[in-house]
Amino acid sequence: MTIFYILLLATIKGLILVVMLLLVAATNVYSERRIAAFIQQRIGPNRVGPFGILQPFADVLKLFLKEDIVPDGADKAVHGLAPIISLFATFTVWSVIPFADSFQLFGYTIQAGIAPNVNIGLLFILAMTSFGIYGITLAGWSSNNKYSLLGGLRASAQMVSYELSMGLAIIGVIIISGTFNLTDIVHAQGNAWGGFRWNVFLQPIGFLIFLISAFAETNRAPFDFPEAEQELVAGYNTEYSGMRFGMFFLAEYVNITLSATFMVLLYFGGWVLPVNHELLGLTTGSVWLSVVQLVWFIIKICLLVFFIIWVRWTIPRFRYDQLMHIGWKILMPVAILNIIITAIVVHLL
Repeated sequence: MTIFYILLLATIKGLILVVMLLLVAATNVYSERRIAAFIQQRIGPNRVGPFGILQPFADVLKLFLKEDIVPDGADKAVHGLAPIISLFATFTVWSVIPFADSFQLFGYTIQAGIAPNVNIGLLFILAMTSFGIYGITLAGWSSNNKYSLLGGLRASAQMVSYELSMGLAIIGVIIISGTFNLTDIVHAQGNAWGGFRWNVFLQPIGFLIFLISAFAETNRAPFDFPEAEQELVAGYNTEYSGMRFGMFFLAEYVNITLSATFMVLLYFGGWVLPVNHELLGLTTGSVWLSVVQLVWFIIKICLLVFFIIWVRWTIPRFRYDQLMHIGWKILMPVAILNIIITAIVVHLL
């Protein structure tokens, strides 16, 4: 395969991925509004399209038509750059996400992802998710608004507090799998126990730490301090309108799916099927095997996304001092202890 075809294939994959992520964000918005309505015994969106399924697209059209207002005292360059940084970081992470095993097509081996076999894929994801917080912090600082500034400072404090715990939680998975390659981590979980050697059973404490840190990293309730409506109006995006606000909104809802995808890859066996694929009449390297694996992968992601949305509408927000207490005095020591215990057990076994 020549360099031209490699670049062409990567471009096609990238365009497909971007379109799919836009649809994923719209689906998440609709799902959140429907689930929230069910929990609160309301109807939810039911006017635009059948069962209200076109409501997210109506919202996007509304944001396109809204005026883009920038405060007089704001740093206009940074104010415009901040949402681009958040969106860039969110979309770039997906370039190293594997979605299924590679398959054969027209005599070529096609990988299910843009660059899914990067040896440092895990580190790349952690680096880019950390980079995304700069967009929120700069948005708060550049808006010339005290509420926005407080939201940006809270976002940076959360990142420092919970990024460490998240990284330490993942180390247990790395010790067990012996690699930073996401594809190899998934395959390591499917090589025993009938395909159910999931890391969530081997690392339950690490998964719990990662799950709590993921809520804080995505600024979701009960850790949505950067945009706490009761305290900060709308937090870091108070002074944003139109599509700049829409870009932050898009980044947040894509991040929900990213967190769920990351957890499925690390702790729930990824796309590995619960039964031998040959029993289903599927051959190794076939397109249909990859399609079935992708469907199984998406089902797991959807269940976790539902859980993330459900938690938002059932658990109240913590106080800010409680947030810091949980991050530094509970999650951090427990994560370090989990690494020590995992290393000892792996060494002995």
